[in-house]
Amino acid sequence: MMDEPGVNSGESTGDGRATAASETPYGILIVDDEDAILESLEFTLGTEYNVFTAHNGREGLEIFDREEIALVIADQNMPTMTGVEFLEKVIERDPRAIRMMLTGYADISSLARAVNTGRIYRYITKPWEPDELRINVKRALESYALSSENSALAGALAEANERLRAENLYLRQEVERRYSFEGIIGDSPAMQRVFEVMKKVAETDATVLITGETGTGKELVARAIHYAGERREQHFVAQNCGALPDTLLESELFGHRRGAFTGANADKKGLFEVADGGTIFLDEIGETEPGMQVRLLRVLQEGEIRPIGSSDTLHVDVRVLAATNRDLETLVEEERFREDLFYRLRVVEINVPPLRERRSDIPALAHFFLEKANERMNRELEGFSNAAMDLLTAYPWRGNVRELENEIERVVVLAGDEKQVSVEMLSSNLRGGAEPAPVAEGAGDGGADGGVIEDWDLNLAVDNMKRRMIVAAVREAGSKTRAAERLGIPRQSLQKMMKRLGLTDEAIGS
Repeated sequence: MMDEPGVNSGESTGDGRATAASETPYGILIVDDEDAILESLEFTLGTEYNVFTAHNGREGLEIFDREEIALVIADQNMPTMTGVEFLEKVIERDPRAIRMMLTGYADISSLARAVNTGRIYRYITKPWEPDELRINVKRALESYALSSENSALAGALAEANERLRAENLYLRQEVERRYSFEGIIGDSPAMQRVFEVMKKVAETDATVLITGETGTGKELVARAIHYAGERREQHFVAQNCGALPDTLLESELFGHRRGAFTGANADKKGLFEVADGGTIFLDEIGETEPGMQVRLLRVLQEGEIRPIGSSDTLHVDVRVLAATNRDLETLVEEERFREDLFYRLRVVEINVPPLRERRSDIPALAHFFLEKANERMNRELEGFSNAAMDLLTAYPWRGNVRELENEIERVVVLAGDEKQVSVEMLSSNLRGGAEPAPVAEGAGDGGADGGVIEDWDLNLAVDNMKRRMIVAAVREAGSKTRAAERLGIPRQSLQKMMKRLGLTDEAIGS
């Protein structure tokens, strides 16, 4: 049965008419086998509502299916179908419709059945007072309006929850895609070795220590391991252990109870409790103090934490991934890092190589960061000139991938209407600080001595050799003119070659 027009708002006038989007009165169905009863009730209610009458349950159900009915008044004692049986069928069709019962005698068993199965709103005894009947009907319809509004709100809430569930699923899939192995750019042999280890440890719950210089992407590796494992549906939480003093770090990791210290106005869950069932990533683990190291060791050994100010311990099931840019073995030797914690953390170690050791990944990384920055800043840079890319590839990148991303972002910010990244658009540090890329072992003689060639990009290797020869010739000869003579090429050709290779006077010290 469709909702009654004008009921959706849940508002009604004093005379029982709906007031929201429509002035259509509520529909009332009266079922009784006595004409006098039907006429009397229709007379009493007909001026305020749309009243429909039926002599038996069968006729009543036909009207109920056809019309928009908010309230049903049925006689208890009718032939072929009792009032309770009729109301049971009404409930099957629309449980929101308000049900009232007419009765002329006190049949306790019938009344009990009506309450239990017919779920009536109210009894109307014969004879009735017209004013009292109008009041009861008005209150019943107010209840119907409220029920209709609640039903509409429940429907809207269910729709919103489904939409939120779909959005959460989409976001989770996006996060998994972003932090999948495919989201880490690197085709160099050094990165392929990292991927092999990552895939193996992702299938386990082993504690992993991720090492590498600042900016190499250690957290990205940790997230990829989490989202490739069985805990992917649970929380991944990260904390930089070097960003907080020990007292605050303890509260952040293990939580605290209200009143544990000044300012602890409420209980707070620690990150280990938040990550229960999932993964916690402890970055810069080498910065922790001895006291914190003891507490971390207990978590790894026993799976237990104790919030500050609490005498109770909590059991947590958390996978621990840790990272550091420091040499923990040296810290252990210097007794600045617990040896037992070190070995607990380093069940498996993954060393993320610095960018200078995987230069063949730089072009792909640069294009990826360029595309991302273009989208974010509404630019249309299409790529890099050969000279610009040569310079990016030759630069030492002491800040690793993070420094490269910052450089590309800076270029895009200042690009204006440029369509391609040129050498002039790169930062002065980059233009003046390029270092000749080291030639891989065996590259000088084609690997004839059995050396392993790490970079099979012939053009890149040749350009790197040219840079080394030019820098050496200019520095030894003292001028570009004498350097060109030594190299056996015209000075003008040397200048063009230096420009293409991104070699500035500052870079070669001339």
